[in-house]
Amino acid sequence: MFDLSGFPVTSRWAPRRPDAIQLYTLNTPNGFKASIMLEECGLDYDAHRISIGDPEDQMTPEFLSLNPNNKIPAMIDPQGPDGGPMGLWESGAILIYLGDKTGRFLPGEGAARYRTIQWLMFQMGGVGPMFGQLGFFHRYRGSEIEDKRPRDRYVNEARRLLGVLDRQLQGREWITGDYSVADIATAPWVRTLTVNYEAQDLVRLSGFTNVAAWMDRFLARPAVQRGLTVGVA
Repeated sequence: MFDLSGFPVTSRWAPRRPDAIQLYTLNTPNGFKASIMLEECGLDYDAHRISIGDPEDQMTPEFLSLNPNNKIPAMIDPQGPDGGPMGLWESGAILIYLGDKTGRFLPGEGAARYRTIQWLMFQMGGVGPMFGQLGFFHRYRGSEIEDKRPRDRYVNEARRLLGVLDRQLQGREWITGDYSVADIATAPWVRTLTVNYEAQDLVRLSGFTNVAAWMDRFLARPAVQRGLTVGVA
């Protein structure tokens, strides 16, 4: 019997299956990283939608008890590495954890492991923050600012990062050669340039032909298609 009662978050979002991973998420690029990885790994999980714009969700004591940084995704694995349940937050940490737990999409040792983590950090430290700022200044409240220099700064940086990615994908199907957490982390952020930010023309996305072909391959994967439905409603 799996007992998750030690996690206050479960008193607000009750586990449907206490023996399954509990995922707290929303339909954002970072949220999709976790749900796609869970689908790719074939792990059982219950998804709980957390509205990041609703203080009744993300700023509640229950959610903060799991993630003091009040962001999604976060999760509880009832079968953690020490034999008991473990909570975890930060999407990159979740990808590494699930890769190590299952032995999939993240090499366990050697140079290949660190090359994969290197490209995961490229997304965490570059693609995610820069694309997110572009979305704010182009599509959301920042678009009301008449001075377009902030927006253009992130447009230029987004194009630079897409160029780095496009060159890395030359002659490769996936970022590090084999499909990995680097692809699972990065592709949802490239997708959001079109789906959420309507910035594909602004960054001239179609000109990055290697990125475009890579995205087609990514979106064709059945596990990706399933993962992209999680957190929507």
